[in-house]
Amino acid sequence: MQLITVVNKSTAKEFLQVAVEIYQQDANWIRPLDKDIEQVFDEKKNKAFRYGEAIRWILKNADGKLIGRIAAFVNKKYKSKDDDVPVGGVGFFECINDQAAANYLFDTAKTWLQSRGMQAMDGPINFGERDRWWGLQVEGFQQPLYCMNYNLPYYQQLFENYGFQLFFNQYCYSLKVKDKLDEKFYERHKQVAEDPNYKAVHIKRNQLEKFAKDFCVVYNKAWAGHAGLKQMEEKTAILMFNAMKPVMDERICWFTYYKDEPVAVWMNLPDLNQWFRHLNGRLDLIGKLKFLWIKATRRNKKFTGIIFGIVPEHQGKGVDAFMIIEASKVIQQRQLYDDYEMQWIGDFNPKMMNIAASLGTYISRRLITYRYLFDRKKEFKRHPVL
Repeated sequence: MQLITVVNKSTAKEFLQVAVEIYQQDANWIRPLDKDIEQVFDEKKNKAFRYGEAIRWILKNADGKLIGRIAAFVNKKYKSKDDDVPVGGVGFFECINDQAAANYLFDTAKTWLQSRGMQAMDGPINFGERDRWWGLQVEGFQQPLYCMNYNLPYYQQLFENYGFQLFFNQYCYSLKVKDKLDEKFYERHKQVAEDPNYKAVHIKRNQLEKFAKDFCVVYNKAWAGHAGLKQMEEKTAILMFNAMKPVMDERICWFTYYKDEPVAVWMNLPDLNQWFRHLNGRLDLIGKLKFLWIKATRRNKKFTGIIFGIVPEHQGKGVDAFMIIEASKVIQQRQLYDDYEMQWIGDFNPKMMNIAASLGTYISRRLITYRYLFDRKKEFKRHPVL
């Protein structure tokens, strides 16, 4: 076997091609946009490079055929609660069904991480935020959501045979949009609706900056400080909303206010992969024109949950039910979509899991984030519960 470090455009192209070779017979696989993978390793576009570094390798067999790939990265900002050792990451792993080849890739990443002072590695994870390229799929093999990892079932054995252990489960929850929600949602909605200080509205494109600032308020109260998440600046939120604007459906992005102050947010997007699966990974000029045509002529039947949160002082008051029922009056009654699937929720967050389950959802897929301790005698600890 021949291991090659990605150092130029040619090897970067081969890094992308490995996945094409692995999944060419898999009907469920949707090729990610090349740019979405490349941006992870672009120092000008990925802020994680401010706090760390990344490297990629590809693996070829004796005949020169691509048979695997892996990336490794260190990030000073990457730390879970109660971690007592520095942890690096591996991701973008692809491999033929061959344990020796997989071990070669894992060993290479491990050696590189050890040389940088790491004592454990998590994977498969992203060099950046958790909202994309995170976890190994082990159940519910179907077309992946946009920027969600997808892999063949045998990958689980490749990881576990090497010695990776389950750090946390990641569950996705789905439902049919037409199905009636649990009755208790309507009861809780009625209670909150009796207070005229509460109102729920969907965003409006012509007021995007206002809603971005409101999102920033909710985010900083509900999430900043948890699991290493830092305060979000308004300019960051505005950039994020503007980036979503071309694919945003304002009717599925909701805010709740109390006395005109933002207290809750529920952000959703159409499942972009239902459009991008026709582009074969390319979003160049021709790809963009093709995307616009597909978006205009083909109904997207699925939307996906991106983020759901309530500021602490309004939690436990039924605000979640109020916002969801208000949104359902638009989404269900207008039959905008057929299916809904939430992005993954970690089993370290039982509160959010309970909210998802209470909607009447079913678990549509499970992914796993693994951890491998370099000291094999050290006690293994799972991700702490929030």
